[in-house]
Amino acid sequence: MRVYVPLTLPGLAAAHTAGELGPEPLVAYAVTPALREWYVSDDLEELEYAALNRAALASLRLLALDPQAQRRRVVVAVDVPDRAASADPDRGLDPAALGEVTVTGTVPLAKAAAVHVDADDAVADVTAAAGALGAADTGDDDAQFVVDGAEDHELLWYATQEIPNLI
Repeated sequence: MRVYVPLTLPGLAAAHTAGELGPEPLVAYAVTPALREWYVSDDLEELEYAALNRAALASLRLLALDPQAQRRRVVVAVDVPDRAASADPDRGLDPAALGEVTVTGTVPLAKAAAVHVDADDAVADVTAAAGALGAADTGDDDAQFVVDGAEDHELLWYATQEIPNLI
């Protein structure tokens, strides 16, 4: 199963140093039944893109908690055994948990398929979005507009051998 692990650049640096994503259990995003129902598509590529975007939003939340981290969302795409990732059935269609899975076991960074990171031109919008996230969560439409501005930026694709250059 392909999962998308939200990180920050310091989190990616720590994973690179440790050689694995962690600590376990990891919160990641994947094509879950709830995501399929919400997105209403049978196209796996579209569904995986939706899961990637959910992970990008989770990365933004990590940035909001770490004011020292460079303002670029980071998502690591990695394949794990199906049994290693599970969705919480109690959270079902909770909008905050769509596509969310818990990954158990060691996840070597060498198993990563790719790393997705914001381009430099997204930094201003990502910075503003991280600052507006709390207000957006409470229903502030203007703040949600700012958060959506970060989502307008596509994450760039990097091969895992490019991680040292990213960090």
